[in-house]
Amino acid sequence: MILANTETIPGKQITDAIGLVKGSTVRAKHVGRDFMAGLKSMVGGEIGAYTEMLQEARSQAEARMIDEAERLGADAIVNVRYTTSAVMQGSAEMLAYGTAVMCTSV
Repeated sequence: MILANTETIPGKQITDAIGLVKGSTVRAKHVGRDFMAGLKSMVGGEIGAYTEMLQEARSQAEARMIDEAERLGADAIVNVRYTTSAVMQGSAEMLAYGTAVMCTSV
């Protein structure tokens, strides 16, 4: 599956726009790690547990978006975007979305 955050794909011609596809997940970290992240926020620096959580969430949301596009028979997804929002303290939803398309080589 080709993913692009642009409207076009170099070397490909989009022949049909199938429609919006999306994938999401809600993730939370263990309360002990959340406590340690709180301590880390007092001194500054990267909070590794949250970085890891968001990387995992992006991967899963992207995989779910790709699965939906494959079920629809798409060759690619264009205009791919990622967004996140807090659901509650210590957890976040990650959403990946884009337009599933059919394309051919130029």
